[in-house]
Amino acid sequence: MDLTIHASFLPHDDPDASLAFYRDTLGFDVRNDVGYGGMRWITVGPAGRPDTNIVLHPPAADPGVTEEERRTVAEMMAKGTYGSIVLATTDLNGVFERLQAGDAEVVQEPVDQPYGVRDCAFRDPAGNMVRIQELKPQ
Repeated sequence: MDLTIHASFLPHDDPDASLAFYRDTLGFDVRNDVGYGGMRWITVGPAGRPDTNIVLHPPAADPGVTEEERRTVAEMMAKGTYGSIVLATTDLNGVFERLQAGDAEVVQEPVDQPYGVRDCAFRDPAGNMVRIQELKPQ
């Protein structure tokens, strides 16, 4: 089978702040920005990789979610425990400096982990954990 990951979904509670983070701070391309019923779905992805996407979505958009579940999601987002993604780069220090200069919330500076990767971590404006691993040259 030939399978790839086409899109991952992360919630946002402020579409403009999320757009600025992923577009301006991380340098991702904006692939789509769709509004409906006062909500926005924004698709972003790394430049030059049109088949890799992150859809930033309003967490309250699913009609099957109860009001209690919406409150729980909002609480988890506020604590930074709801959404996460792991990105990769060949220049971890450069990406870290760019994110730090863009006022992103630093969770962890670049460090060699005991499980064999070097990474750092930030929170996006919605509280989602964004971990970035360094790719080793091949």
